[in-house]
Amino acid sequence: MAPQQSAGTRRRLHPGAAPLLLGAAGIAGATLLHFVDPNEPGHYPTCPWLLVTGTWCPGCGTMRAIHALTNLDVVGAVQMNALMTAIAPLVAYSYFRWLYRSFRPAPPGTAPKRAVHPAWLYLFLAVLLAFWLVRNLPFGAFLAPG
Repeated sequence: MAPQQSAGTRRRLHPGAAPLLLGAAGIAGATLLHFVDPNEPGHYPTCPWLLVTGTWCPGCGTMRAIHALTNLDVVGAVQMNALMTAIAPLVAYSYFRWLYRSFRPAPPGTAPKRAVHPAWLYLFLAVLLAFWLVRNLPFGAFLAPG
């Protein structure tokens, strides 16, 4: 039987391990999308939401948009998923801020800063729901992928 360890003596991963692993997974996914074109039929499964309901979800077109971005085609990325393309710089900024803070933690005795104010999360949720609704209405067809 293995000896019991108390919570204080348990080995932990470095705080930078999570952002580094997530970054590596993101780079691997973007590389896959760069070389295996999602515009070609049969390479990736159909979106489950689209398959069941016949309507676009907010993420529909994201793989094709990332493929376009890895080929430096910003206009093509916007045509595939305008919301993802618009928030990509914010996601990149948030990731690098998280990565920086994981290697430069708050000084002892101070509370770490909150990553995002809750009001921004509610705003993002409202924008996401509006995008989801509008891209499925006749006057919002320009937001549909493709």
